[in-house]
This record gives sequence, structure tokens and C-alpha cells, in this order.
Amino acid sequence: MENASSIVFAGIAPHPPIMVPEVGHEAIAEVRASIEAMAELTDRLIKSRAETVVLISPHAPLDARAFVAYQGPKLYGDFENFRAPKTTVEAELDEELLQLITQEAGDHDYVVVRVRGHQLDHGTTVPLYFLQRNGWNGRVVALGFSFLSNQDHLSFGACVKRAADKAARPVAFLASGDLSHRLKPEAPAGYSPSAHLFDAEVVAALKANTPDRIINLDQDLRKLAGECGYRSLLVALGAARGSPLSCEVLSYEAPFGVGYLVAQLLSVSSPPAGGPLQTAPHESDSNPMTDNVLPALARLAVETFVLTNSQIKPPDNPAGILAERAACFVSIKTQDGDLRGCIGTIEPARETLAQELISNAIHSATRDPRFPIVSAAELPQLHYSVDVLSAPEPATFAQLDPKNYGVIVEDEAGLNRGLLLPDIDGVDTAAKQVEIAARKGGIPAGAPIRLSRFRVQRFDEV
Repeated sequence: MENASSIVFAGIAPHPPIMVPEVGHEAIAEVRASIEAMAELTDRLIKSRAETVVLISPHAPLDARAFVAYQGPKLYGDFENFRAPKTTVEAELDEELLQLITQEAGDHDYVVVRVRGHQLDHGTTVPLYFLQRNGWNGRVVALGFSFLSNQDHLSFGACVKRAADKAARPVAFLASGDLSHRLKPEAPAGYSPSAHLFDAEVVAALKANTPDRIINLDQDLRKLAGECGYRSLLVALGAARGSPLSCEVLSYEAPFGVGYLVAQLLSVSSPPAGGPLQTAPHESDSNPMTDNVLPALARLAVETFVLTNSQIKPPDNPAGILAERAACFVSIKTQDGDLRGCIGTIEPARETLAQELISNAIHSATRDPRFPIVSAAELPQLHYSVDVLSAPEPATFAQLDPKNYGVIVEDEAGLNRGLLLPDIDGVDTAAKQVEIAARKGGIPAGAPIRLSRFRVQRFDEV
């Protein structure tokens, strides 16, 4: 029987900066499949309850005889070199885990050199951008590979696994890397008519859940492809060894002549019984997947629409609350906390909350009559929250509670109605709550009304 490991998730992520909406603008339409797959990858990583992500990049500062690690305590990167200086990522270094990795590597004659005074490279920053925008917020260990042999990279991955097991808490491993750079005549590294064979073999090996085929891949073909992710992938395979693999290709595309692969190597949705993991207890009403994924989906919907005038597709297989049929409101605020748009539905109009949320997010940015349409220049400074509504229930005035319940006010004929969400600053009495909701619905003061109340689950962007 295979031993349980603290490596609870492992995957592969591409890193073209053009995927980042603030960088790619309209061109992100060409990499939509990769962007959506990164959202799915993040969902799965969050489900694994990983507290730390170990991320290895081919574009970190290189040391021929050693692996490298970015120094903390804070890890920071931006996209200034790609004309988006205000788009940044920041994470706390998992110093304890990095020390354990360094010790394990040293015990097996590998050196880990810390790099100081360096911002994160784009091979680290792009995947981290999508992890954080899609709801994952934990500590990070950011590594770079070496010029050592392929076997050394596999062995170093095993060192990472042993270090995670000693830390005795859930850890995810993400290999950053693009596949062939020579798939089209206009590709940045030139064209090779056989380069596609490298990508095809990697993809086929993962689809068949036989990743050892990648380890034994023809090295001449690898060189011909001009790839940059092979050694990252080897380290990930080394970290995943000894665990039951569940390889899955979430997306592969090559719109610019470079292969972009998003894939899962393994995923443990809950800690194995009797395993070494010790995770902190969660509140019964807390869902670590949705706490940030919902506002991240709202952000992606708005940014994509504003930059490309196109609507993103909902996830193919939404999970948890996103798969339910529910009404919601999407609120957009400035960094100063000023409202910039808020539109929602009182009753669900679509089959899933994911579809409802995407539509309402776009409408909040473009159809709130109180505000102008959100511009591209504003996007980096906006903050998103999503309120998911329970089914309304009839209520008397005495049953209202503006702190815990929202209210729906209707006229007797049911022709006009207004809604107010709960827990709004300055609305501290039921009378004021009803007054504002009635005014929003165009119901005259003193007119006969009917009341309903509802609860809200609020998901606020971190």
C-alpha cells in the first residue's frame, strides 16, 4: 500500500504574461482555454487544502550546480516589464518548509542557494497571479532548477516530498513551464516541423496517467522542441512519486506557436486516514473553495468583458455552490471602499450560480445606472464581493433584522418591488431598511406593501 504524503496536489501551469488581462488586453481571447483551466486547477488545489504552494520556474536566476530559492519574508513580483506595472503579486515565504527542503537536499548532496534582492520572475509570477485571482491565498516557496542531470531533478523533487512530510501539513507542488516554442513559422524560437511531437507525447502520457513516459522521452526531441518546462516537470514528478497519481489534461493550446499546458498530476481532496497531515479545523459554514473563488470569477468576468467585449464561459463542471441554482448580487468597489457598481437578481434566472454570477458581474460593471461603465484603466484598483441569496420567505415587520436579513418590499399588486441587502453601513433599523427598499422599487410612501426576508452568504475578495 502506498504511503500517504503531505504532497496533496501537483500540477503543471504555463506562464505566458499575455494570459494576464492587464498585459494581454484583447489578446487574452487567444488563450481563453488556458485562463479557464487555471481557474479549474486552482479550484482543485484549494479543495486539497494545501496550505503552501511550492512553485518551480525555469526563469528564476540560474545556478549551474545548485537549485535556487527566492528569499523572503515577502515574495513580490510585478508585470512592469510587460507594460502593466500596477499589476502585482505578493505572498509570504514558507520559511519553515524552505529550511526543511534545504536540509533534505543537503542530506542528498544537493545545494539550495537563496537569491536575494530579486523580484519573482514571470515564470513564477504568472501562475501565482492566477492562483491568487482564483481564490488561493497561502504561503509560497519559489524555486528555480539547475543544469544538473534529469535524474538529479527527479531526486530533488523527492527531497521536496520528504521535506513536506516532515512539515506534516498539506503542500501543493506546481511546475511552471511552457512546452515547445517552435510550433509555427511565426513562433518566437523559430519553426521545427517535428516540434509538435514533443507536446503530443507529453499530453498523451498525462492523458494515459503514465507520466513516466515523460521521464523517458527522447532527449533529442526535447532539444528540438526548444521547450522551457521539462525540468520543472521532472521535479514535480519526483515530488509526486509514491503517491497515487490522477493525471488529467485540463487544457492544451498553442495559439502563438508555443505550447501552453494546464494539467493535474495528483490531487487529494481530503487528508488520507492515518496520514501525516494535520490540518486546522474549519468552521462548519466555511467553504475554502468558494470563499475567494466567487469574487475571483466575478473579477475575471468583468476584466475579460471590459478588455475584449466578450463574456467568459462558465466552468464546464462547476463544483459546490457554483453548481447550484441561486440568485446573487455582485458588488464592485474602489480601493477606498466607494461603490462602483452593484447589480443582481432576486430570483435565479440561470441554471447555475456560476452562470448567474458571470452575468451579474458584467451588468454591475456596465449597466448600473448610477455609474459610468467601468473602464480598462480602473480594473487594477477595483474590489469585488458576491452575495448569494437564499430563497425569500414571507415576513412581518417584526421579523425583519437589517443586520442578518435582507428585505424585499412589494406593492400589493406585485408590480413593483425593491430589495436591500443586509448588513449595510448606516442601515440599522427595519424601518430604514424598508424605506430604502421601497424607494428603490418606486413604491410611494404609505402605500400598502408586502414584505419578504432572505439570508445572504457574502464572499469578499481577499
